[in-house]
Amino acid sequence: MARVGSGSELAAALLMALGFPCIMLAAIIPNLWFFAGAAAVTYLADHYLHHCGSYLINRLAAVRAGLSIRFLVRQLLLILLLSRMGYGEETLFYVTVACLLAFYGLQAPQSAVVTLIRLRRKLPVVTRNIGLKQVRIPDAPPSLLLNRPAEKMLHLDTFAMVGVLVAIETGVTGFAYAGLAVTLVLALCYLAALLPYIRPSRLVAPEAQVLSAVDTWLGEYKPNVVLYFSGSKDSAYQVNMWLETMAQLDGRPLILLRERAILPQLNTTSVPVLCVPGGVHLMNMNLSSVRVALYAANVGKNIHLLRVPTMKHVFIGHGDSDKLASVNPYSKAYDEVWTAGRAGRDRYALADVGVRDEDIVEVGRPQLAAIQPWSGAPKNPIPTVLYAPTWEGWDDNPGNTSLLLAGENIVNRLLNAEQPVRLLYKPHPFTGTRSARAKAVHQRITALIEKAAAERANDPRWAKESAALQAVQAEARTELARIEARLTALSSGGNVAGDEAEMSRDSLADPAREAEIARLKDEWNTASWQALGWWEHKVVTGARMRLYDCFNESDAMVSDISSVVSDFIASGKPYAVTDSAALGEDEFRRQNTAVRAAVVLSNAATELDALLAAVVDPAADTLAADRRQLKEYLLGPDEPTSIVQFDTAVKDLAVKSEARNAGLARSLGERVGG
Repeated sequence: MARVGSGSELAAALLMALGFPCIMLAAIIPNLWFFAGAAAVTYLADHYLHHCGSYLINRLAAVRAGLSIRFLVRQLLLILLLSRMGYGEETLFYVTVACLLAFYGLQAPQSAVVTLIRLRRKLPVVTRNIGLKQVRIPDAPPSLLLNRPAEKMLHLDTFAMVGVLVAIETGVTGFAYAGLAVTLVLALCYLAALLPYIRPSRLVAPEAQVLSAVDTWLGEYKPNVVLYFSGSKDSAYQVNMWLETMAQLDGRPLILLRERAILPQLNTTSVPVLCVPGGVHLMNMNLSSVRVALYAANVGKNIHLLRVPTMKHVFIGHGDSDKLASVNPYSKAYDEVWTAGRAGRDRYALADVGVRDEDIVEVGRPQLAAIQPWSGAPKNPIPTVLYAPTWEGWDDNPGNTSLLLAGENIVNRLLNAEQPVRLLYKPHPFTGTRSARAKAVHQRITALIEKAAAERANDPRWAKESAALQAVQAEARTELARIEARLTALSSGGNVAGDEAEMSRDSLADPAREAEIARLKDEWNTASWQALGWWEHKVVTGARMRLYDCFNESDAMVSDISSVVSDFIASGKPYAVTDSAALGEDEFRRQNTAVRAAVVLSNAATELDALLAAVVDPAADTLAADRRQLKEYLLGPDEPTSIVQFDTAVKDLAVKSEARNAGLARSLGERVGG
């Protein structure tokens, strides 16, 4: 129920749950040191759970055991302790009660001021690379004041708590008065530090002025193609994969987002970014110059832009695969659907979901330009195999992912292969978000690989290679530290980032900075692989080590029915796909185009030997010709390049949009004239 995410979180939660009854028991007995120890445990456990963002914190608030209540209970138990220790009629008792009440009273104005500052600094839109020079946006308050303010305010009572406990132990009441005074003075100082930021001159311009400035900018910039995206922060990869393509278009592109949570996850780009959370604001926005709108996902909020008839709407998706999501009936809402190759067109024809053949355009996959073609032999003395399963999906269909039924078999067979193999494991970012079982399997696989990596590091067979590369690896690690420091400086612009309003003001397009970041990311990728031995197993997580970098480092891949397989086919390397639903090889190939040139694995993964043989022995690679044919069928021809095909498709559709608008204008003119 609490969704505790780790063993340390569970331990902290249990300590806090046991700590409060112990405090109460210590106050009743009474026992000063027992009380002090239990109170310290609850303070530390509470702080840790907040620091790691535990879901338990939200659950406690829902059952009326929120942060303020927990601190108030601890303070009341301190008063009970005073009474039980014989101070019930002493001045110290009454002063403590009065000071704690005053401290509690100060929390209301502090919370109100924080809320007011946040509300008045919240823009109706958030921007990147857009000049809003005519809008007043003062500097944000220091993060020290606004980051977890309730927790900071409440923890000021530790001075009072310690002072009173020391006074009880020593009999010197001055310690209690000093602690109580420090708590009240610091609380007043905190409130006083916040007050200047509610002055009119420190607040951002009114909503209407901000929206007017955005409309003015849109009128000046005149975007003609928009990439529209709505989704959770975990789905940001779906829009990130299109940023480089948008930057290469021969026009005036705009990235249009709907959720504020996406912006921190957005990769660096010089393309203007406009986040409009409000549907009414978006529908009233000046987008009259836009001729083509591109959609990376099928979500309900798409309707807010789909309703605009002056632009043509295109579904481009976030990957090309044989999954049912690639033939969603929702797609018939768009003017066109763009696929990578002929396979996408045939897929819609077979699905018969209402998407007409003449509305499908094959544009290739511009993102695949970074994938290096296979040389025909392993890159290193031993082959590297990438295991990149997709996630468990929204239902319990066994064909969604190989992770549940085959994952551990695949990993065990690769780790224990007769001839040494290096394993890279890169799970889908959503793995384990819906299914606790999938999360548990992922954790077991991670543990298996980390254990195998540790054993290989201590294996004498690899000692010679390790010694030979020691200097290179040390140099690579030094280079990684330099690159990461520079990337951090570039990502923050050299300053500590402020709030959304300040970032909207200061985040302007800087092509030189963007180019340097792109170069540094490539250098980081090179150095990160150099820092690893070519024999070292690796669990690859996070966004920095990209999927396509793993493609280039590996000699073969094992995956599931997903766009990962279609993209990997661009490399020409051998690959395997798991028939998790146990359809049988013939039926599995018939239903899934991307499997036609794959080694098909059962859930037992006994067929992996055929994949490994194809990597090391060209004569055993019986599917090489099939992969070449399938590559063109799935991804389109190599010439013209995908970005040229994509840009041409944008221009052609923009012409159609202009023709439609001109025709409508003539028709209306004739009707009015008649």
